[in-house]
This record gives sequence, C-alpha cells and structure tokens, in this order.
Amino acid sequence: MQPIVIIGSGLAGYTVLRELRKRDHETPVTLISSDDGHFYSKPNLSNALAAGRTAGQLVNTPREKMAADLKAEVLANTRVTAIDIAGKKVRWNDGETTYSKLVLALGADPIPHGLTGPGSEKVFAVNDLQDYAAFRAALRPGGRVAILGGGLIGSEFANDLAATGHKVEVVHLGPWPLERLIPEQVGRALADALAEKGVAWHFGRTAKAIEPAGDGVALTLDDGSRIEADIVLSAIGLRSRTQLAASAGIQVKRGIVLDKTLQTSVPDVYAMGDCAEVDGQVLPFVLPLMQQARALAATLAGERTEVRYPVMPVVVKTPALPLAVLPPAIGAEGGWQVDCNDDGICALHLDKDQLLQGFALAGKQAGQRTQYAAKVGQPVSPAQTPAPPA
Repeated sequence: MQPIVIIGSGLAGYTVLRELRKRDHETPVTLISSDDGHFYSKPNLSNALAAGRTAGQLVNTPREKMAADLKAEVLANTRVTAIDIAGKKVRWNDGETTYSKLVLALGADPIPHGLTGPGSEKVFAVNDLQDYAAFRAALRPGGRVAILGGGLIGSEFANDLAATGHKVEVVHLGPWPLERLIPEQVGRALADALAEKGVAWHFGRTAKAIEPAGDGVALTLDDGSRIEADIVLSAIGLRSRTQLAASAGIQVKRGIVLDKTLQTSVPDVYAMGDCAEVDGQVLPFVLPLMQQARALAATLAGERTEVRYPVMPVVVKTPALPLAVLPPAIGAEGGWQVDCNDDGICALHLDKDQLLQGFALAGKQAGQRTQYAAKVGQPVSPAQTPAPPA
C-alpha cells in the first residue's frame, strides 16, 4: 500500500495527521519535515518572551513521540525539491518516495524586508522555532528593538517585548495598527495602550536603509528620520509557499488554489494551512486550519468532505489591550459603528439593513466574542452590547 505523504510538520501537517488517525489507524503515512520535526504551536512564538519560554521549552512533543503516537514515519531535516505528478512521487536531494495521496502543508514565508548591505545581518524574522531561538539570543536585556510592521504579528511582538523591558519602536505603513482588520478608534486605542507600555509608533512610514551604528544599527525612514536599535524584527507579513506546487504544474495564485475539498488542480494532491487558497481566500489563522484539517482527514479516509467555516473570531495576543476581531468579508458593504465606554470598545460592522457582518471588541468587551459570533447575520447595534464579565 502506497503511503499518504504530508509535506510539512507545522501545526497544519501534524493536525491533519492527528485528525486522520481518528478515522484511519492503518493507512501508512509519511510526514516530511524540512526541520527537526518536533511539534510546537507557531502562534506561541509571539508571546513566548513574557512567558519566559526558550525555543526548547516551546516544543510540545518531540518528533519521535509524534511518530510513535500517530503511527507515522517522520523524515526530519528533509527538504522536498520536486513533485512528480505523473509518477506520484516526491523527491529530495538523496531520496524519493511514492504517494497514494499528497498533502501540501507548506506554510508561508516572511515577506522580504528589502534592507541590504552592512547592518542587515541584525534584521530578524521569526517564522519558526529556529528563528525564535536566533532572535532571542540576539536580544539584550532592556535593549532597543525596532519592529517593521504593526499588523497582527508586529503588534503582538511589540506587546511581548515591551512587557519584558525592551525599548520598542514600530515602523508601520498604515495609519494605525491592524488597519486591515479593525476600525480607527480600536486601532488608536491599541496604539495608545502599547504606548503606555513604552512602545513608540511611526505611522505612515517605511524603512528605506540600514547601516551599522555603534553596536547596533540605524534605520533611515522614508521621511529621512532615523531610528537606532540593537536589532530589527521584520514583521511586515507572510507570503504563502507556492513555489514547489507551481514548479509541479499545480495552479497557484496568492496561495495554492483549491476546491472546497482542499484538492488542488491535480487529482490526489491536496493542500491546507497558510499555503492554501480556498474561494480566493488565504486564511492564516488557527481556527480555519482546524476546520481544514478535519475536512481533509475525512476526505483522505474515503469520505469526500468539503470544508465549511463557522464564525471564527481572531483573538489578538496583546494583553495591554485585549482584542477580539472578526473582520468583515472582503468587499462587504456597510460600515463600522463604534461604541466606547469604560468597559472598552464595541465596534460592529453592519450592512445597510443593520445585519452584523463583523466586529472588533477591545478591553473587557473582548470577552463577548462568543456572544457576538452567534449574532453574525442578525440585526444588532452597539446599544445591545451584553454586560461585560465582572
């Protein structure tokens, strides 16, 4: 029997394997990892400093135990170089394996920051355990860190670094943090809450050059101003890993293009997680990944299943201002209605009929995300905000 092959040992790869084993205990599975194959949760990287956790302490389960528990062969430190669609094989430098079905759980890469030359070796991106270990080793107690990007990951790292005594400056092209997800009032409140923790913001700016400055570096911004820091963290976004699929003739756009069963344009080849594009959407969050894993596991086990997403709020890990967000669908008509009070901020995205399309809840109001998730598609207004928990 030819194995099911999973490429990728991140949360996506291991979750679909775990879900498959709930349905099928016998089909051989080979999971191929470009790193050591240990299991950890990538979302924990952006708040590990305040938790005092090293890279090693973030490992939930060693590779050997994952392989034994899930009855799978795990090939560590093996980078797949090609997919042979006709022969149903995957290849790496010194080997290959056949597959009955193939799952691409490839993840995403940081978008290049574009800073080159002397000083650029002090620019870090944290996208896996090895990246986190290198970044953590480069930090100085109470040192200066410049962050490029004030989106979800940049804001979470800003909170984490400030909470551990570092001096943080964030360079963000947008007019407020998370501007693609939340309205201005919520974004300004998040910026202010982090500023109270010592975070300095440079909105509407980008970094254009980097050069050594003493033991650290100096960034020159597009308005000519300069920021000095010990190191720089690039958090300007992620881009789906599509190169391997594209080189095999699999259709890609922003991500690997999939139907609702998560099958690619090639039979018996599937994808999920940060590299997946379903109905034109790439959803780089944990809850969509979990739904994809359950649906795909059923399909791999012989029960063709389409992925269906429930309402999935995103909890932003910024303790300075607790935040829960359900972005409205891209292109959704309507607008934000915002209610601010001592309990926080309740921002609701409503259509012309006052039907709830999304929300951004800050402060104590963030605890109401489940209640508001249940109201999506129903008429609602900020005045109907449930009483926050005591």
